[in-house]
Amino acid sequence: MLRKTIKTSMVQLAIFLLYVGGVLLHGTLTDWQPEEDLPVDVYAKSNKTIIEDSIISLAIWNMGYAGLGEESDFFFDSGGFFMSNGKMIRASEKSVQKNLDGAELFVKSTEADFFLIQEVDLNSRRSYYTQQLDSLRAQRPDYAASYAANYRVGRVPIPVLEPWRAYGKVEAGIASLSRWQPTAERRLQLPGSFDWPTRIFQLDRCLLISRFQTVSDKELVVINAHLSAYDKGGVLKKQQMAFLQQLVTAEYEKGNYVIVGADWNQCPPFFPFDTFSPGKTDGYTQSNIAADFVGEDWQWLYDPTVPSNRKLRSIYDPENTFRTVIDFFLISPNIRALKVKTLDQQFRFSDHQPVWVQLELL
Repeated sequence: MLRKTIKTSMVQLAIFLLYVGGVLLHGTLTDWQPEEDLPVDVYAKSNKTIIEDSIISLAIWNMGYAGLGEESDFFFDSGGFFMSNGKMIRASEKSVQKNLDGAELFVKSTEADFFLIQEVDLNSRRSYYTQQLDSLRAQRPDYAASYAANYRVGRVPIPVLEPWRAYGKVEAGIASLSRWQPTAERRLQLPGSFDWPTRIFQLDRCLLISRFQTVSDKELVVINAHLSAYDKGGVLKKQQMAFLQQLVTAEYEKGNYVIVGADWNQCPPFFPFDTFSPGKTDGYTQSNIAADFVGEDWQWLYDPTVPSNRKLRSIYDPENTFRTVIDFFLISPNIRALKVKTLDQQFRFSDHQPVWVQLELL
C-alpha cells in the first residue's frame, strides 16, 4: 500500500513538473519583447488638426479591463500565485458587461478633449474577448483614437496549482482618444523588467506619446502612462521615473507644453498614502514620488478629497477597503491648472476612479 501511494505521488509530481516545464518553455518561446520605439495602432482619425483653444480638458482612468468592479476580490492581490484561495480570478461575464457599460457611459458623458485610459482589453480571456477600444471610441466617433499594447501573453498560467482555471490569454494596453488629430504618435518602451520567469507573464510597460499642433509655435505633448505594480522595493518604477523625467524635461526645454496623465502606482509628493484609511491600511503601503522629480514650477494635479484607487483583497466596502491616490496629472510650467476633480463612482466599475482636469495653455 505504501509503495503504491509513493508511486502515485511520484506520477502526480512528474505530471506537475512536466506541466510547469511546458508552461515555462511555451512562455519563453512566445515571450513578446517589443522594441524601444514603435508606432502606435491608429483606430480612428479626427478632422480637427490644430488646437486653437487655450482652454483644454483631459480625463484619465484605469478602467481595470472591465473586470475589477465593486464586486471583485482579485486573487493576485491576496498573494494567490499558486492558489486562488476562493478569490476571484475572472469576473463573471455579466459583471464585465456592467463594467464595460460604465466605461462607455464615462466616455460618452464626460466633457473632455482628451481621454487617457489604461488597462483596455482587446482580446483577453479575462474579459471574455470583448473589444473594449471599439466600445469606447464608438462613444466619440469624431475623436482620434490610438492604442499601445503593454500586455501580450498567450497564456498567463497563474494560479499555478489550478491550471483548469488559469488566467489565460491577455491582449491589453493603453488607449488615447483626442478631439484633435495628433501630428505624430509613438509607443516608447519603459526600462526595467522582472527577472525570468516572472517577466514572461508580466506587462511590458510603455508610454503612449501624442503630439499636437497648436496656434503658437509650441507643440502640445500628451503622455499616457501606466507604471509598474507588484514592484517590490520600487526597483522598476525608479528606472521608469528616471526615463520619464528625462523625456518631459527635454520636451519642455524645446518650448513645448507637456502633460502626463497616468496610473503612477505611487502617490504624489508629500501626499499621505493612508489619508482615506488611517489606521486601516490592511498591510498596504504606497511610496511617494520624490519632491525633486522635476522643477518647482511643474505641478502635480490630483484631488486630495476623493480616492482614485482601492485595493482588491475583498469586495468593495467603503468602511474597510483601503483606498488612496495613485492616478493624477503632471503639467509643465507653461500650463495653468484651472480645475481638477476625481469622479466619485464608488468604485462600481473599476478599482480606479477617473480624474478630470481643465487647463490653460499659456
